[in-house]
Amino acid sequence: MKKTFQKIIGVALIAAMCLGLLAGCGGGGGNSAGELPELGDRYTLDANTPAYKLDTQESSKLTWYVNADWWNTDWGTDTVTKKIQEDLGLEVEFITGDDTKLNTLFAGETLPDIITIFDSGSSVANSAADWAWSLNDLADKYDPYFYQVAKPDTLNWFRLSDGKTYGYPGYSNSAADYASGQLYATTAFVIRKDVYEALGKPSMKTPEEFLDTLNKIKEQFPDLIPFGSNSMTSSEGSLGADFMNYLGVPIENEDGTWYDRVMDEDYQAWLKVLNQAYRNGCISDDNFSDDGTAHEEKVASGRYATIFIGGTPQRSGFLQTWYSTNPDAQYIAIDGPASTVGRTPTLSQAGLSGWTISYITKQCKDPITAIKTFTYLLTDEAGMLCTYGVEGETYKINDDGLYELLPEVAAMRDNESEKYKKVYRLGEFLIFGHDRYASFRADPTPSMVQINEWGKDKLKPQFILENITPDQGTAEARALSAINTNWYTTLVAMIRSKDDASFDQTLEDFKAFRASNSWDDIVEIYNEKVAANREKLNG
Repeated sequence: MKKTFQKIIGVALIAAMCLGLLAGCGGGGGNSAGELPELGDRYTLDANTPAYKLDTQESSKLTWYVNADWWNTDWGTDTVTKKIQEDLGLEVEFITGDDTKLNTLFAGETLPDIITIFDSGSSVANSAADWAWSLNDLADKYDPYFYQVAKPDTLNWFRLSDGKTYGYPGYSNSAADYASGQLYATTAFVIRKDVYEALGKPSMKTPEEFLDTLNKIKEQFPDLIPFGSNSMTSSEGSLGADFMNYLGVPIENEDGTWYDRVMDEDYQAWLKVLNQAYRNGCISDDNFSDDGTAHEEKVASGRYATIFIGGTPQRSGFLQTWYSTNPDAQYIAIDGPASTVGRTPTLSQAGLSGWTISYITKQCKDPITAIKTFTYLLTDEAGMLCTYGVEGETYKINDDGLYELLPEVAAMRDNESEKYKKVYRLGEFLIFGHDRYASFRADPTPSMVQINEWGKDKLKPQFILENITPDQGTAEARALSAINTNWYTTLVAMIRSKDDASFDQTLEDFKAFRASNSWDDIVEIYNEKVAANREKLNG
């Protein structure tokens, strides 16, 4: 659900900074000895009651750094954070920034109470034992109820070499979550309904059908862009892994080793189809130069006839903007490009690594309040609050037991999205969120109803591929960064090739680039980490 907003942390020296920082402040704790404070008579532990319901301390304040400039720093002014403040007696001062700000924090002498990052494989995450408290120790000492709301699979997945877990993610989906039917796919091939019906509801599954339909769109709807995809200015957009998943490209070889998905013949065949569509004038050069904002504006104004979307939740507001004024031309999901070798879609959602990951630092002024806040936000009550708000104020529960936004709230959501975010903040407080809460909604965003329905039963986890890249700061990590950058430009060049020979040569050049940049060593690391992931999953 989360790829558009994701800020990948790339900081090679953070681990050293962490060590230097902690050495300079007696272990980085809230006191010189770096020891956790005693609970005293603040409350009596009860494994069956969360600490936030036991704590006698009336008010607390925490500083919380989120490594994302876009994060809303308001607190206590909207429905969601106002209720959190009331329930916990908690005031939060949010600090936001980017990688540079994060570096500065670790290079300084003071860390905030809580830190949230977006890369569970980063140096920050891997060195957490040096600068963050173990969640196991905090739960044992202050809030054993934490173990009733934290997922055992997730805690195990994030366990470091000392056997303890230091960070907890948002949107961590286990195998049980995938099997529950409560997760929505976030990838879809959509077409404007009016265009689809005007063309007689054509099939676009085969290369021939796909190209024929795009050509008809170009002829009959000259004001529209026949095909679009996510922004590709700095990444593969939705035409990389998202497209591979849509085509059902495998993630492992028959012997369980890492599968080279980029070179899959089925995927490459469809890239040639996209190249032909480009040569036919059905893919605009803007598709490769538009940034995220320009792409989203075109979605909101219905400029695309068809779109291959990766991250439908992040585009739901823009899809809804178009839908609100053009319901007969809404974007609908259809069975688009299909595998030429008979595979079925294996769409991916967030895995065990989730999206955000949050830590309680060893300099936290009040680790008791911090862990009880983690526990609170992991409860279903808080999950429903962050998703739907307060019963009677923002929603009601209907006869089917589903959560239904009150008419005035739904109207603001559908017609005044920015005001809706500011007043209610529903679905915006994401740090400990989970996709499954959306399945309780009686009145989902209208533009997403059909799209979500199309994606049912198409999800398949890819746990073994999580966090398998070389460790930051290594020669292999630098080589992989260069390879990935080269791949982004190669993908664009292939789709824009003037002929088949140029397409093939561009791909061969990429293969040669990989080979000369430690590719064999990188694949060896992939296979080692895939094996380790499989061991964790089986353990």
